[in-house]
Amino acid sequence: MTADTMTDLVAYVDGGSLGNPGPSGIGVVIDGSQDGPIRIAKWIGHHDNNVAEYVALLEALQCAVGLRARALHVFSDSEVVVKQMLGDYTCRSPRLYSLNWTCRKLAQFLDFSISHVPRENNTEANALAHSAVRKGL
Repeated sequence: MTADTMTDLVAYVDGGSLGNPGPSGIGVVIDGSQDGPIRIAKWIGHHDNNVAEYVALLEALQCAVGLRARALHVFSDSEVVVKQMLGDYTCRSPRLYSLNWTCRKLAQFLDFSISHVPRENNTEANALAHSAVRKGL
């Protein structure tokens, strides 16, 4: 992809675990790519829900940077992740702080924004995350 074809992407992200912590997976749906929608479902090991939500965001950011996108707008049903990324909540957990810092660094390469979306408006990413959890069982 050349600089003159850089795109604006929209991502829906979700992470989940069975138990807190427990077997975890992420789901990411990215729209706006030249090759059509990108769907990612990955098993990520044993983590808590908030870590899984951050790993899903990280995956979307890495994908957008890898595609040399101009912009990325993320929709997440995790109020914690959205509010921490916006600076409304502070990160007290060292693990979440590390993930937040990494996501912020990657976001600097993009025109980045993030919004909270109700769970019922994030069904495809949620289904991908759940399928990833089931794969790891």
